[in-house]
Amino acid sequence: MSVAVLLLVAAVAAVQADEKQTSQDDYTLYELLAPDTASFKITYEVSATTPGAEAFFNPIRKGSVASDEAVFDMMTGAPLKFEQVSGQKARETGLPDADLESDYIRVQLARAVPPDGGQARIRIIKTYKDEKSYRREGESIVFDRPLGIPRNAVVLPSGFQLTDCNVPSQVLAEPDGRTRISFMHQAPGRAGLILRAKPGALIGDAARPRPPTDRRSWEPPPAQGPTERARLSERAHQDRDIVYYLLSPETNAFRLSHDYTETRAGTDRYLNVVRTGSKVSDPSGRILDTGEEMKVDVLTGAQLKEAGVDPGDEKVAPDQQVVVFRFSAVKQGHSARLRISETYTAPQSYRLEGDELVFERSLGRPRNSVVLPRGWYLTASAIPSVIRQTPDGLTRLDFVNGRPDSVDVLIKARKAPAPDAR
Repeated sequence: MSVAVLLLVAAVAAVQADEKQTSQDDYTLYELLAPDTASFKITYEVSATTPGAEAFFNPIRKGSVASDEAVFDMMTGAPLKFEQVSGQKARETGLPDADLESDYIRVQLARAVPPDGGQARIRIIKTYKDEKSYRREGESIVFDRPLGIPRNAVVLPSGFQLTDCNVPSQVLAEPDGRTRISFMHQAPGRAGLILRAKPGALIGDAARPRPPTDRRSWEPPPAQGPTERARLSERAHQDRDIVYYLLSPETNAFRLSHDYTETRAGTDRYLNVVRTGSKVSDPSGRILDTGEEMKVDVLTGAQLKEAGVDPGDEKVAPDQQVVVFRFSAVKQGHSARLRISETYTAPQSYRLEGDELVFERSLGRPRNSVVLPRGWYLTASAIPSVIRQTPDGLTRLDFVNGRPDSVDVLIKARKAPAPDAR
C-alpha cells in the first residue's frame, strides 16, 4: 500500500474517531406493567441526524435487563434489523465514543441519513426489568427514575390512580382508561421523576373516558379559546419544531424553518396560511427522510379557491397569502417528515426602535426557537427561555411551552460595538 493511501486511510480514521452520533426530537413512553413484575415497556422515538450514518446506537441503561426488543422505521412502519452489542463492538461498528461498560442496541437504518439536515426516524420498543426504578411500597407503586430525554410520558397500570408527581406534568386519560402523565423538561440535567400511585381507579369499560369535544373554552369571553380536544392533546408528543432566524432588523424580515410530520394517508400537500400583516417570500421545502425537494406555490385565498384547493378548517381571506407545499401522497401506515422554510416580512412582529431590535410574536407550538442576527446581543426576553450559542456564534433562545396556550414572546437586543470601538 502506498504512503499516500496510508495517509488517506489514517485521515479518514481520524475524522471518524472525532465524529459523534447526533440525534434530535427524542420522546420516550414508559408503560408500567403489573407491579410485581418490576417491569415497564418503553417506546423510544428518535431522529438520527449524523449525515451519512447507516446505523444508530441506543444504550441499554446500566441496572436494567432488556427484553422483547423491536425496532421500526417511522417513515414506512417497516421493521429494522438490530442486534445487542457490547461497548467494544459498538466502537468497532460506528460509535467511536461508546462506553465500554455499557451494552447497546445497534440499529441498521433503512437508508443513510441524508445530508444538510436530513433525518432517519426510528421507533425502538423494549421491556426493561428494573426493581430500583419501579417497585411496590406497601399498597402503592413507585416509579423513581432520572430521565435524560426532554420529552417523556408514563402510563400507569390499569386500576391505579395517581397520587404524587414531583415534575409539573399534563395528566391525560388513555382510550382504555389508564392514566398518562406527560411532561417536557427544559432544565439542565436529568428530570428526577418520582411518581406514586395506588389502587382504586376504575377498570374495564367503566374506565373509558368520554372522547374530547370541539367545544371551546369559555374564557376569554366570548368563547374563543382552544377546543377541549386541543387542550387535552399531549404537548410533549407534538412533533412541530419551529426556528425563527432574525435577519437584519432594518429589513423587518426573518427566515422561518418549520419541521412537521405528516401521517394522514393520502395527504399530498401542506398549506401554510401566512398571518395577516406578514408577507412571504423565497419559500422552499424538503422531505427530511429522503432529502427530496418539494414543489412550492404561493397563492392568494382567491387563487386557492379558484384552484379548488380546500384549506380545511383555516379561514383564508381572498387577499391572504397561502404557501402550498406539494409532495407524493402519504401511503397507509407511512409518514413524511417535512421541513418548510420561508422568509417573512412582518413590521409589526420584527422591527428596529431607535437602536434596539424588537421581536414580538405569539407562539402557539410547544417548541419554538429564535436566533438573533450576527453582531447583536440579547438585552431582554419577557418569556423564560434557554439561551445558548450556536456553533457559528449566534445567540439562540429556546422556548418550551407545555401548556395548551400561546406564549407572547417579546425580545430586545442591541448591536455590539465593533472590536476596535470597545
